[in-house]
Amino acid sequence: MRSPSPVPPAPSPVSRLVWATVLAVVVLLVAVALSIAFGSRPIPLATVLDTLLHPQRDDAVGLIVLGNRVPRTVVGLLAGSALGVAGAVMQGVTRNPLADPSVLGVNSGAALAVVAGIALFGISGTGAYLPFAFLGAALAALLVYGIAAVARRGLTPVGLALSGAVVAAALSSITTAVLVTNQSLLDQLRFWQVGALAGGDLGTAAVITVPVLVGLAVAFGLGRSLNTLALGDELAASLGQRVVLVRAVGGLVTVLLAGSAVAAAGPIAFIGLAVPHAVRRLSGPDHRWTILLSALVAPALLLVADVIGRVVAYPGELQVGIVTALIGAPVFIALVRSRAVRGL
Repeated sequence: MRSPSPVPPAPSPVSRLVWATVLAVVVLLVAVALSIAFGSRPIPLATVLDTLLHPQRDDAVGLIVLGNRVPRTVVGLLAGSALGVAGAVMQGVTRNPLADPSVLGVNSGAALAVVAGIALFGISGTGAYLPFAFLGAALAALLVYGIAAVARRGLTPVGLALSGAVVAAALSSITTAVLVTNQSLLDQLRFWQVGALAGGDLGTAAVITVPVLVGLAVAFGLGRSLNTLALGDELAASLGQRVVLVRAVGGLVTVLLAGSAVAAAGPIAFIGLAVPHAVRRLSGPDHRWTILLSALVAPALLLVADVIGRVVAYPGELQVGIVTALIGAPVFIALVRSRAVRGL
């Protein structure tokens, strides 16, 4: 009698996460290739590769690839990683599955501060936008937290989400009011105010590279602390965790990342909400892996959304912020309706 065939051992969690990371890198590379190759004028990948290897080309293809699509893709990589990791950190710090820079009004605060800076002080350029975006994001976060703290629901996930929705709506309305009363400002920020990668150049990417990389590095360092924080404040404190310090650093990281993304590409919505939830199905409760995978998957999603916006509205363009809102809104509704969130 033949002995049964041995059952292959199940892959270890670390092995599974390594393969998930490899897959995320492959998906990101595919998204980068699509972002450079597709648009109002599709360009074969072989031609794209030849152009990248011979950057001295000054023909029409060279101008499109090197002058427009490569800078746009680099800005998308930085902004996408910033938004995805900001959402993952916010959800870990607040222990709120509905946390996201757009849902909690952080993006709206940053956008309003930038618009106010342009209207009142005549600032121009991403470098000048950055400090205003940081300040607006921080004030909006504090406002949302304060409203939720004194509200009847308190600092529950739904309470924070409702407070964030109110603040985001109010700040967005003020931003719109400022824009519609200033025609030149409206013309300047028409696409930026809904979230757009169009117009991004290497100068924009250079300005936000340092704050984004610093924010990502600190976020990765927070992963273990966020795992402890998920056990509850009292248990985390008993294990030696400095709860207030972790939350403060997490808040600063969120402001740094979200403010950088808004300064470069406008208030793009829902990337920081949808991506951490999607990658958490692979990473589980470990925030270290959630943050890593979010940093890879979020820019891939943002670049694919940008390509979709370029293709579906040909010969025009649908701004990436509109596409991500169409993708993320159903995710947000599903999360709000979920039994787990209603019980929190």
